[in-house]
Amino acid sequence: MIDLTLARIAEIVGGRLADISEADAATTRVTGTVEFDSRAVTPGGLFLALPGARSDGHDFAAAAVKAGAAAVLAARPVGVPAIVVDPTPETSDRAAGVLEHDADGSGAAVLTALAKLAGAVAAELVAGGLTIIGITGSSGKTSTKDLVAAVLAPLGEVIAPPGSFNNELGHPWTVLRATRSTDFLVLEMSARHRGNIAALAAIAPPSIAVVLNVGTAHLGEFGSREAIAETKSELPQAVPASGAVVLNVDDAAVAAMAAKTPARIVAVSRERGGRDVDVWAEAITLDELARPRFSMHTGAGSVDVALAVHGDHQVSNALCAAAVALECGASLEQVATALATAGPVSKHRMQVATRSDGVTVINDAYNANPDSMGAGLKALAWMARVGGGRRRSWAVLGEMAELGDDAISEHDRIGRLAVRLDVSRLIVVGTGRTMSAMHHGAVMEGSWGAEATMVADADAALDLLRAELRPSDVVLVKASNAAGLGVLAEALVDLGPADVRDPHA
Repeated sequence: MIDLTLARIAEIVGGRLADISEADAATTRVTGTVEFDSRAVTPGGLFLALPGARSDGHDFAAAAVKAGAAAVLAARPVGVPAIVVDPTPETSDRAAGVLEHDADGSGAAVLTALAKLAGAVAAELVAGGLTIIGITGSSGKTSTKDLVAAVLAPLGEVIAPPGSFNNELGHPWTVLRATRSTDFLVLEMSARHRGNIAALAAIAPPSIAVVLNVGTAHLGEFGSREAIAETKSELPQAVPASGAVVLNVDDAAVAAMAAKTPARIVAVSRERGGRDVDVWAEAITLDELARPRFSMHTGAGSVDVALAVHGDHQVSNALCAAAVALECGASLEQVATALATAGPVSKHRMQVATRSDGVTVINDAYNANPDSMGAGLKALAWMARVGGGRRRSWAVLGEMAELGDDAISEHDRIGRLAVRLDVSRLIVVGTGRTMSAMHHGAVMEGSWGAEATMVADADAALDLLRAELRPSDVVLVKASNAAGLGVLAEALVDLGPADVRDPHA
């Protein structure tokens, strides 16, 4: 974060000083990072006291200051230097869905103060030349964020969130990682309700926005795909006329957002098809690990691109990232070079590892919705089909959360898709109605006997895989994060050849 005194921070957030005099607050400066985990506090940092499932951050305030924090941003005095913001009726709803254990509104008050602080810092940095890039979409946000950070790196210092820091806590936390030496701030924006993206964009208004797609993620919250599209369109609406909006026009709902922004449109597509697009691909192929290769075209020329990430769906993500870099002054050659080495960065998102026995594990267990689940299954089927020999494919699938009334039908559809893609074995993890629907869909589509199996939990799935995996099998592990299958995928990678049964023994 930029260097600020405690007095200035209190002024920005509308807080009062506690356990520190006004004179000391005028000279004590926050020179480190802003943290909500007391174990991550750095000397000169600012600690956020937030309520959690098992403990309250206020209880760790003294430990944070002892570890070097200059002060604490809190909702009540904590016995150490603090900036205190009082809960109010206006902030009581701010943390809904972000802080599940905020009975008294203290967390909402701290989050509101955090947003004010991030907004003030962002405004100062933009005045000094910072470029802010905002990214949204129903799927692919995190992968695209990582690609954007990679293609911008040759142009200057880039700050981007680790993983999916894309809500009312992670978004301003990421903004406050930027300093006066930061050239590009890449922000990922998610939503649970209408207005969420507009609120995030107001904290750090982007000069470049990217909209990837409108799918069915969080359908249970929004009620319809049209409502999801309207919410995603809040991002391009936040970009001024002097900015640019990168739209994946292969998605009709995204293409329609061109009418909702005063900014210049940069249209991106997997194929030109006679349309007026600005960045497009031709001659798309996949290698044996489903890494795309294609020719990328713009009005200024073309270049061959070989991606280091996995899955045909990454083509659109890479094109959008390339469009951002070109807007920021990169050459086609710089973009192609950066994309060639930009592998998966965020954990549990299409991370592909091949063990010494030839078993390939696709860890895509951080998140899941019908669109990303289908993309993962297609990548699995491709790797098994073209990877050499007769490779068996395993889909280890958990629940897709927040689908509302469509949950049963969508899980049934994914079970059927696994069979249509000729996946060798399907392991359905969980025994609730949605997972029963996935298993039932696979059975009704023709997956008989042990080809489709339901197990109670990740431990049972791991036991089955440990007993039945063969060398050179390919395994996809995918679910919404709440299913906890990321640990299963990591355990599979760690299993050595001695843990895999030799079918010829």
